[in-house]
Amino acid sequence: MIYQIDVVTLFPDIISSALTHGVIGRAKGNGLIELRNWNPRNYAQDKHKTVDDRPYGGGPGMVLKHQPLSAAIKKAKEKQPKTKVILLSPQGTQLKQSSVAEFSKRKGMIIVCGRYEGVDERIIMSEIDEEWSIGDYVLSGGEFAALVLIDSVCRLLPGVLGDNNSANEDSFVDGLLDYPHYTRPDDINGLTVPEILQSGNHEEIRRWRLKQAIGKTWRIRPDLIESIELNEEQKLLLQEYIDEIKKN
Repeated sequence: MIYQIDVVTLFPDIISSALTHGVIGRAKGNGLIELRNWNPRNYAQDKHKTVDDRPYGGGPGMVLKHQPLSAAIKKAKEKQPKTKVILLSPQGTQLKQSSVAEFSKRKGMIIVCGRYEGVDERIIMSEIDEEWSIGDYVLSGGEFAALVLIDSVCRLLPGVLGDNNSANEDSFVDGLLDYPHYTRPDDINGLTVPEILQSGNHEEIRRWRLKQAIGKTWRIRPDLIESIELNEEQKLLLQEYIDEIKKN
């Protein structure tokens, strides 16, 4: 099944050019993903193709107009009539790996990229099914947020990554940060690869990696540790990690 992605954007080249590279570009070339862009400017009804106007009540900046944006969304929905329409904005629900996994199980996405001070609220009321944010900060437009969403979702689709197990070992998949990675050479200016990773003992390597992942999460993102329920092995490994830090 081809995963369908429709993006409503004033800058379609940002989306198209960025998604020609890497695993996502390869997935498009292999027919796993289909991408379409819809520019609201093409649907503006005045001779100047105006897509924005001053906000009611005054204030700085401009607001994306309802008519051209609504028309572009409706065109996208002709391709995916049953797909939910997503607006990317700082006011949305914060995107997490669990959300990304849920998106990957859908048949596709219709993504609306905001610009300027935002979109006319009546677009949200009449056309938008979900609002999502990639973090508590503001970008100049929704295109870069859209690229984050598209990349994070598409890499979970079957066949997109060379090894499907790669996605299963990413940070946040099980609520933890990723463990440290090493490659050759084994010594760089006195910084050496942990001996356990060269031992060939797969069970000990698994245990070491899990301990490092739990420990790193506890040290850097304690909020994540508090939000998950550790099993008995994980609790034991976390205590080992803490004890090792105290000794050093």
